[in-house]
Amino acid sequence: MTTLAAGAAIAMALASCANPGAGSGGASGGSSDAGGSGRVNLPAISSIDTPKDAVLPKGDGKATCDASTTLAYVGAQTGPNAQLGVNIYNGVQLAINEHNAANPNCQVQFKKFDTEGDPNKATGPVTQAVSENNIVGVVGLPFSGESKATGNIFEQKGLVHITPAATNPTLTTNGWKTFFRGLGNDAVQGPAAAEFLKTKLEAKKVYVVQDDSDYGIGLGESTSKALGDAVAGTDKVTTGQKDFSAVISKIVNAKPDAVFYSGYYAEGAPFQQQLAGKGYTGVFLGPDGLKDDQFIKQAGDASDGAYFTCPCIPGELISSFSDGYKKVSNGAEPGTYSIEGYDAATVLLAGIDGGKNTRPALLDWVKTYDKDGLSKHYQWDDKGELAKPDVYGYKVEGGKIVPVGKIG
Repeated sequence: MTTLAAGAAIAMALASCANPGAGSGGASGGSSDAGGSGRVNLPAISSIDTPKDAVLPKGDGKATCDASTTLAYVGAQTGPNAQLGVNIYNGVQLAINEHNAANPNCQVQFKKFDTEGDPNKATGPVTQAVSENNIVGVVGLPFSGESKATGNIFEQKGLVHITPAATNPTLTTNGWKTFFRGLGNDAVQGPAAAEFLKTKLEAKKVYVVQDDSDYGIGLGESTSKALGDAVAGTDKVTTGQKDFSAVISKIVNAKPDAVFYSGYYAEGAPFQQQLAGKGYTGVFLGPDGLKDDQFIKQAGDASDGAYFTCPCIPGELISSFSDGYKKVSNGAEPGTYSIEGYDAATVLLAGIDGGKNTRPALLDWVKTYDKDGLSKHYQWDDKGELAKPDVYGYKVEGGKIVPVGKIG
């Protein structure tokens, strides 16, 4: 993502489409004039396994550290896709709260820097964060574009940062030693999305639409490559675009079984709303950049039956995490990358508890880390990529995003 591990069953035909006026179709039924052969309905899962020896923020409760020791979140708190950042920020806040409650002699401070998720605005907040010497570790940045724009700044100051959401594969090809990715990249998500479309969602013809972000371009390309001959057409949209009629006209004419939208919810939601409004009845699949309640709010009824892929774990199914998260989010359930933010902060907190209270020491700690978190196993290669990332599938059902299981 930007930003932004996670999804996959007997296929069933939905009785109606997301748009009441769009008609209906079975999983193998005839196509409507607008294209599509109906939406496959995969059942939601209600539980996931968690590692029994997962490292938790509280540690052993015996940690000691300097009172100025600080972790930071750097990323979107405002802006058109802010909720994806807020999900992470709340996860980090929960981890620090739990740590400090259990360790009276190590009260880690927490600072937040807002980038608005904008690569052109991110350099200022990052420069400010790296200039504060008491900050020894950072969770962020969520989005790929802003991560690309600021990686050298972190590198120059030797400040370790773990992104819980940025998925563009090229981020780990820059030679940065301070950058670590706490999820699978789009070279993992793209092929998983393609396989999900072709097998679980039974799509033989897929139209791929990507936005102009580093994230959208990279994921669109990796998904298209994995789809191969199943690609029925491709097109591009731009950040801030509101009218998608030209692209939708091409989709309607192509009559695909599925549309894959590679981008963020700020444009993806109105795109899906307009697509459904033109009578499209096929599968709609978006990636982690769309997987947020804001997509449902902005797309309205057209969101019903939409699917998502995400290299993120459904943290809402882990009751101990979900219950704690609601206390820092005014009752909201964990969202996309909430638990990845929590785990990333836990990795850094465990280092602080182990006496790694300087930037060089904490960086070395992360380089050699090899332990389970709540969401996955955390061990990085020399480029900062996880060893064994997972991808899950999700869908919109009854006005909520629910997981349908691991797909990669």
